[in-house]
Amino acid sequence: VQLQASGGGLVQAGGSLRLSCVTSGRTNNIDAMTWVRQAPGTQRKFVAGISWSGELTTYADSAEGRFTISIDNAQNTVYLQMNNLKSEDTAVYTCAAVPQWRLVKVLSKYNAWGQGTLVTVSS
Repeated sequence: VQLQASGGGLVQAGGSLRLSCVTSGRTNNIDAMTWVRQAPGTQRKFVAGISWSGELTTYADSAEGRFTISIDNAQNTVYLQMNNLKSEDTAVYTCAAVPQWRLVKVLSKYNAWGQGTLVTVSS
């Protein structure tokens, strides 16, 4: 499976962005999709996850209430709507595929990664 992320950019604090991740190729070994971010000098961190069916979602505490993950199965696209952005949200955001829902927060078990898209929030 190939993942193509897009939608990053520069936004002021309090603003919004929507990230997109298009999947292509073999998707029958995907049970969930996630967004992960990496700020400069830090490790990658889980942001949000959604089951391939769209029925289940989970968020990091930092994203809860501000970010919404969604999936359009017809378009094989996963979205991350980010509202009320803060300077600490500045990071490279990457989408990833997960083979089992129970592994949605275990980054080492992800089976495919997209390239990153940079989100910069100015204060």
